[in-house]
Amino acid sequence: MSDHSVGPGAGSELRGDCAACFGLCCVALPFARSADFALDKPAGTPCPNLRDDHRCGIHTKLRDKGFTGCTVYDCFGAGQKVSQVTFGGRDWRAEPGARVREMMDVFPVVRQLHELLWYLTEALTLPAARPVGAELRRALERTEQLTLLPPGGLAALDVGAHRQEVNVLLLRTSELARAQTRGKKKDRRGADLVGARLKGADLRGASLRGAWLIAADLTGADLRGADLIGADLRDANLTDADLTGAFFLTQPQLNAARGGAGTRLPRSVTRPVHWTARD
Repeated sequence: MSDHSVGPGAGSELRGDCAACFGLCCVALPFARSADFALDKPAGTPCPNLRDDHRCGIHTKLRDKGFTGCTVYDCFGAGQKVSQVTFGGRDWRAEPGARVREMMDVFPVVRQLHELLWYLTEALTLPAARPVGAELRRALERTEQLTLLPPGGLAALDVGAHRQEVNVLLLRTSELARAQTRGKKKDRRGADLVGARLKGADLRGASLRGAWLIAADLTGADLRGADLIGADLRDANLTDADLTGAFFLTQPQLNAARGGAGTRLPRSVTRPVHWTARD
């Protein structure tokens, strides 16, 4: 659904594979007519652009047609997990009604679990996280086990509680990783930086967890080694910014931002197609 699948920092099971999915994100998720979506669509109702083969009929024209929201979404591989593993390849179109509701209940849960798998997988690649490596591996294994629960078990899972447990570990990982970065290591967790003028700002090793950076000017900012988990980068200007070594940055976050050829990125993500089009 997004411009790019999840970056090279994770295994293929954490990359959206639309060819192996039954278009679950195009059915399960609600749309609200806005700058991101050209129409209203309730959860559980197929998008009118969804073809019978579960592909998007306007995939190459999503931005032009008013569906920018679709281009900044990624399921982290949850779509194919639910389609091919949880439901064993049984298409919801062949069994409408109860099957649709069941799959729609399960998909958001698995999506959250797969996002956690992404973060845990990346955390294990950080040299500074070695002191908590064993805990990270256990959390990774536990999270993977949860994704394999049957539909009823997934629907009943308190995924919020599991996220909270994993987040404590990811926060410890962040502290260890940021301690290795030179700079003031500013703590801007949850900060309201909407439209902030941060051109050329020194944000090395900063914690920007959950920060609101909507439409912020980060042109030429130094974000090396920053923690970007949950940061809202919608329409943030990352032109010529340096995100080398920044961690917990996902492809959907990057797809929602603006940037160009001069933006330096960590290896875990890829340069969005629409950035290249603007250069």
